[in-house]
Amino acid sequence: MGYGFLGIIKGFLLVKMKFRSRTTIFIHDVVMIAIAWWGAYWLRFNFDIPAEFVVSAWRMQSYVIVAQSLIYWQFGLYRGVWRFSSLPDLFRILKATLVGITFIACSLFLYNRLAGVPGAVLVLYVFLSLVLVSVPRFCYRFWKESVLKESDGERVLVVGAGVAGEMLVRDLQGDHVSKYIPVALVDDDPAKRKRDIRGLRVVGQINDIAKLVEEYNIAKVLIAIPSATDIQMRKIVEVCEHCHIPFLTLPLVKEMLSCHVSGQNLRDVSIKDILGREPIRLNWAAIKASLNDKCILVTGGGGSIGSELCKQIAKVNPARLVIVDQSEFSLYKLDAELKRFFPDLSYDVVLGDVKDRGVVKKIMQQYRPEVVFHAAAYKHVPLLEKQIRQAVFNNVVGTKIVAEEAMAAKVERFILISTDKAVNPENVMGATKRAAELLCQYFNQAGITRFITVRFGNVLDSAGSVVPIFRSQIKAGGPVTVTHPDISRYFMTIPEACQLIMNAETVGEGGEIFVLDMGQPIKIAYLAEQMILLSGKQPHVDITITYIGLRPGEKLHEELFYSDESLIATGYEKLLLAKAVDQHEIVSLAVFDDVVDACQKGDEQVILAHLQTIVPAFKRSNI
Repeated sequence: MGYGFLGIIKGFLLVKMKFRSRTTIFIHDVVMIAIAWWGAYWLRFNFDIPAEFVVSAWRMQSYVIVAQSLIYWQFGLYRGVWRFSSLPDLFRILKATLVGITFIACSLFLYNRLAGVPGAVLVLYVFLSLVLVSVPRFCYRFWKESVLKESDGERVLVVGAGVAGEMLVRDLQGDHVSKYIPVALVDDDPAKRKRDIRGLRVVGQINDIAKLVEEYNIAKVLIAIPSATDIQMRKIVEVCEHCHIPFLTLPLVKEMLSCHVSGQNLRDVSIKDILGREPIRLNWAAIKASLNDKCILVTGGGGSIGSELCKQIAKVNPARLVIVDQSEFSLYKLDAELKRFFPDLSYDVVLGDVKDRGVVKKIMQQYRPEVVFHAAAYKHVPLLEKQIRQAVFNNVVGTKIVAEEAMAAKVERFILISTDKAVNPENVMGATKRAAELLCQYFNQAGITRFITVRFGNVLDSAGSVVPIFRSQIKAGGPVTVTHPDISRYFMTIPEACQLIMNAETVGEGGEIFVLDMGQPIKIAYLAEQMILLSGKQPHVDITITYIGLRPGEKLHEELFYSDESLIATGYEKLLLAKAVDQHEIVSLAVFDDVVDACQKGDEQVILAHLQTIVPAFKRSNI
């Protein structure tokens, strides 16, 4: 115990001077240990320490400081940074203090039976050490986060007081370079009302945002509800839009599975967050079991659905993926993406047309696929109203060729990608897709290949769809053109649609028409308004919306199933079975052969007549 107090500090400084921050913390703790030691005596003797106890305290001071400092070091008190002090640090200090006083008491008992050290001093020392060592750390953190940052950050309101909201607040408070200062939280859950999270109060619910923005001088709203449904997101966004301040959101749960919640994850709210947000729970084990180590062929693989389908299939490790498309550029782009993101995938891209039987036959014989996803189709309704031969030739005859060659190659499963426009069709495109559905049901009776149809509505951001069109019109300053104030459509994200297609392939026995649960239809006028608002503009003020009337072949509202089709649950979320009418008695292959003959001759009136025979529900309108 011969070391003096100053000698300890000088010796340590000589050894550790290059770690200036740790040295500062160490010096602080040494001083606090000394104060706690003497404070314990002062409190024990009511600030009037008898002379004999002053001598004992002074004589043992150096030993106490050395022993406690070494134990603090051993417990890692100097590995952390005061700026990020938290509850685990407090527990670490408590454990180190208790271990330290236990060691000191035992060693002094063996040395001199604790002569000159009353028991109360040891208890008081623990309390004072804990307070003096920990409180400055938390005061420093509070000062750094609340005082220094207040001058250069934006005051933000966090929507969502759940796990994601708490993690976001913690990250923003702990990031000294963050440009956001969380001020308060809101949540619709009554159980969370007026609770404190990381020192911030849950001050209201979502409907209170406009009032709170003004009351707390909020500059931006951060939406921290990754599991929100599309309906919930619409409500939040609409409330935020009325405040006329920017708002950001965290990604979906499925997008965040591989990363932690932080301010770096924040991004602008997109139209997908509002219209296609509700996550689905897929049976990936069953999908992998069905497609793993299989040779899979995707026609129309360069299109919006086809290319995403290829990327989803790549995740289940097929033996080989064969991608067919007639667009050279689309195949080039997809090839580059697959090489970048799936370098170990065994695949081939084939430039070919499904209407070319020679090409299709060669592909089937060369690769012998076990599963075929038939996504190749023309889909733009107004354009196809004037391209009848091409629409029928590609969508009907092309399907017939691929299906026949698939059966010749003994393909196990054939999945047709259909559309809601096939239900009570009023346009050529819808009628061709309904004809393709009936054709696949007819071929399924042969028992060679299982034919499965998947029917769904619009997909967000697909090539040529309304979303990219609106986006370009908004970028150009308007006007945004909508056909009719009341026109509505079903919407789903491309990845979700493709995953459900794969799910249908897994459960299909053959001959079924599966319908994807698209939720509630969305008015296109509402979609236009939301996209304008999300761009930071005001609809009808900054950018006008013009109604141009229904285009040739367009319906006001789409349907997903016929009135005589009964929907049956499949046990899989958002995947329903439309129990189809038995069509094999009224639709024969001879009629489809007549369609092929008419297409080769190019007589569009005859083609339409045959199409009407195949699809009696086809009522062409708005021409």
